Amino acid sequence: MSAVEHVLPPVDTWEVLAALLTALPLVLRRRFPLGVYWVVTGAAVLLHLGDVSPDATKITFVSGLVAAYSAAMYSPHRKAVLASLAVGAVLYAVVPLVPDVDNGLVLILVLLPLALATNGVHLWRQRASAQRAEQEAALRQAVEAERARIARELHDVVTHNVSMMTIQAGAARMVLDGSPDQAREAIRAVEEAGRAAMAELRHVMGLLTMAADGPDPAIDVDLAPQPGLDRLTELTDRMRSSGVPVEVEVRGAPVALPAGVDLAAYRVVQEALTNVVRHAVGARVSVLVEYGSGRLEVEVTDTGGRPGKSDPGGGHGLLGLRERLALYGGSLHAGERPGGGYRVRAVIPLEAP
Repeated sequence: MSAVEHVLPPVDTWEVLAALLTALPLVLRRRFPLGVYWVVTGAAVLLHLGDVSPDATKITFVSGLVAAYSAAMYSPHRKAVLASLAVGAVLYAVVPLVPDVDNGLVLILVLLPLALATNGVHLWRQRASAQRAEQEAALRQAVEAERARIARELHDVVTHNVSMMTIQAGAARMVLDGSPDQAREAIRAVEEAGRAAMAELRHVMGLLTMAADGPDPAIDVDLAPQPGLDRLTELTDRMRSSGVPVEVEVRGAPVALPAGVDLAAYRVVQEALTNVVRHAVGARVSVLVEYGSGRLEVEVTDTGGRPGKSDPGGGHGLLGLRERLALYGGSLHAGERPGGGYRVRAVIPLEAP
């Protein structure tokens, strides 16, 4: 009985490495999806520069499909993925890397991409749903945090007014018999402070809802009133000292503002300047405060700049401002300017909504 001897051609080291790189990197496909895709594709191209058996071509083709699927599903760099897949498709057609298959493998090669695509769509929908849920949770958390802050500030304003009422009532009692005129002035001050406190409560009651097990807004707060537009110069001076050029213009005759409206206007300027520091480093800023007929307008514009080094993003500050202004019947408009930069504009009626 004669023996049949098969002599295999010599294999170079680079061919062995290329063969290994067409499959082994797939274990890291979820961690480095785009990198793995290019390693597998490059190794397949390199391997096919030599003599490759049809069976090896089938294996590299399947590895390429898995790598392409992983890149499409797990890489966050969408534009780079699309460009990479397009280049890869050209390489597979030119080299060529697509195997000639017999009838027994046609069904597998048809069903495999279909199964990968179906699973990819399912995972994409799951991720999209999870992302929407995270965004909604973040928005709810931002709204609740802003409402909690409004409650604390409301507590400050009302407590200050009540403290003034107590002082004025005590003074009226002391001078009631000897100086009725001073007593009347003190009682009038008590009345005005009481009305101011009630106005703030009317704006918030029914609109501000706090969780029953949430933090008590009356804990750890000062009894001093919160800042208003009278401290605008102090705010802009701090910004200038930090290197942000700020110009301030006040139009119209300043009028006495309700404590809540005054605080809301101050917060608009504060949030807009904070966003400049975060998102527009190097920008010049203009602040306009205009006392109009029955309304107050606050506008902050910048010339645009580069994002800060520790830019947290999120945009929740403007969401909180809209809710705050809505308590007083006001509105907030924010967006990019046609000539570059950003503008934040608030309009607050001075009469009760």
